[in-house]
Amino acid sequence: MAAPLPPFAVQRLDHVVLRVRDLDRSEAFYRAVLGCEVARRRDDLGLRHLHAGASMIDLVAVDGPLGLRGGAAAGASARNLDHLCLRVAPFDEAALVAHLAAHGLAPHGPATRNFGAEGDGPSLYLDDPDGNTIELKGAPA
Repeated sequence: MAAPLPPFAVQRLDHVVLRVRDLDRSEAFYRAVLGCEVARRRDDLGLRHLHAGASMIDLVAVDGPLGLRGGAAAGASARNLDHLCLRVAPFDEAALVAHLAAHGLAPHGPATRNFGAEGDGPSLYLDDPDGNTIELKGAPA
């Protein structure tokens, strides 16, 4: 029997989160070299959201509240990418959870509201087989 099709379609990459050693230096690089603009700063979390065309690049300080979750700074035994976010539609939490369950997966928890390229919207997080975190993100309210 074929696996059931997902109850959504991936539309595009919403954002990528990079763990960085120096937030100011990284922000300056992405602004000057790539032309990104700051959309929002969350200094309480050590987080900067940068517009990158229709998508976003989030910079997280490795020594900040969010960055510490990823362990040591990138190196031979530490990751630099925090998670991959895919914009999906529609975002029906019950259908998404049922689809994941049909594949033997469960989200990290219930949907939460998070900031992304289009604003605040619902998100579910799950892990791929290698432990990489994927965020499925819905439209802003």
